[in-house]
Amino acid sequence: MATDWLGSIVSINCGESLGVYQGRVSAVDQVSQTISLTRPFHNGVKCLVPEVTFRAGDITELKILEIPGPGDSRQCGDSQQMETGIPGVGCQVGPSQNGTGKVLKKPMSSSAPQNIPRRTDVKSQDIVISPQQQCSKSYMDRHMETLTQSKGFRRRHNSWSSSSRHPNQVTPKKSGLKNGQMKSKDDECFGDDIDEIPDTDFDFEGNLALFDKAAVFEEIETYERRSGTRSRGTPNEKPARYRHDENILESEPIVYRRIVVPQNPHKEFCTDSGLVVPSVSYELHKKLLSVAEKHGLSLERRLEMTGVCASQMALSLLGGPNRLNPKNVHQRPTVALLCGPHVKGAQGISCGRHLSNHDVHVILFLPNFVKMLESITNELNLFSKTQGQQVSSVKDLPDTPVDLVINCLDCHENAFLRDQPWYKAVVDWANQNRAPVLSIDPPISEMELGIDAKWSLALGLPLPLGERAGRVYLCDIGIPQKVFQEVGINYHSPFGCKFVIPLHST
Repeated sequence: MATDWLGSIVSINCGESLGVYQGRVSAVDQVSQTISLTRPFHNGVKCLVPEVTFRAGDITELKILEIPGPGDSRQCGDSQQMETGIPGVGCQVGPSQNGTGKVLKKPMSSSAPQNIPRRTDVKSQDIVISPQQQCSKSYMDRHMETLTQSKGFRRRHNSWSSSSRHPNQVTPKKSGLKNGQMKSKDDECFGDDIDEIPDTDFDFEGNLALFDKAAVFEEIETYERRSGTRSRGTPNEKPARYRHDENILESEPIVYRRIVVPQNPHKEFCTDSGLVVPSVSYELHKKLLSVAEKHGLSLERRLEMTGVCASQMALSLLGGPNRLNPKNVHQRPTVALLCGPHVKGAQGISCGRHLSNHDVHVILFLPNFVKMLESITNELNLFSKTQGQQVSSVKDLPDTPVDLVINCLDCHENAFLRDQPWYKAVVDWANQNRAPVLSIDPPISEMELGIDAKWSLALGLPLPLGERAGRVYLCDIGIPQKVFQEVGINYHSPFGCKFVIPLHST
């Protein structure tokens, strides 16, 4: 009775370790509980061996894909299997209640991979199961699950071609000696009825899941590595890509350290382009300014350059063109400028004059002194010609938060000013206002800073500033290159096309 299943096309699932096999049953041994398949396919790929044998304990699931009819020959089925490649799903069978043969239709199934059978002229695909076959079926019921046999992809393609034509469209007859042959080919391609169009699409996803792309590429890579052949490219390889500012041709290496100071710097910074900017001591910085003044870079010129650069940075911090434009008059920014009676304060007054010229509301705080420096007197005279407001008492400073506080209270020499009552009152006001602070040329010692800054602006070359100075920026005050060389500094300008650049701690 087991021989009744010979010639049937089945699908055997042996679990994740062995995979799925499909083929035609060539032998069934009831004693040893084995089943053999001829011309097998393993996971959709044709096996190299002509026949494989399975034990009943290895079979997880067994599906009948096709049962040969009484008139079908094994040779015909084998040739059909070679044509279709991987058989898909079969017909549904089952014993009837009265013990007689039962005819079952073959509905479509989209859960399992489908085969692509050859087109045949037999349109009725009902299969009659004899009572003897039903009795022999009891042996294989443990691992068999009935499925359906779908239309093949080629038949589906023909159905789509026929359904795309208009119902009333008539195919013109061809004349000539080969009229009969052409007509038979037309019937073969377009001869299916519209009623035979399947309701379910071909299961591309199911058939694609049988192909392990990663395993195939790994096998190719392993073979090429062992054989020494040149790889044509694997998915892990990525072509080299270049940005618009990178050269494909190799050039000379860029020297990033273009500034060398005579003393070992306590701290180094770097620009956005990677140029190293070393810090200098206050004594060397003071000597640099003195030599520059001797060569014609007077204090007035330095104050003007510092005021311009500081005002440009402040305008950017206030919003730049997004806020400072004629159509945005109702959002006029307010800046509180805190200055002391020294050269640092004169630099702040110069910055306030440029900010007021750019329609910024500037409130300048400067304590009253009997005698002022000449540079402060000159800057105050120019500032009084603007719309800026000058106050000498902390009570006159605004109670509401301002947009920016510019700190020029601290000085490198006059440390006694920090003990004055006005200084302590201004520091308390700045800390309570909670506005961002920009310090211009702050001192080195962190203990001398009464106000924590968010940004600090250094002049020419930076000092070794601490963490309380915030983010350090560097401005160009116009010192020539030979002046740097005269004080022993090998200098190359790091500014490029800008006058104010940010520095990053290394």
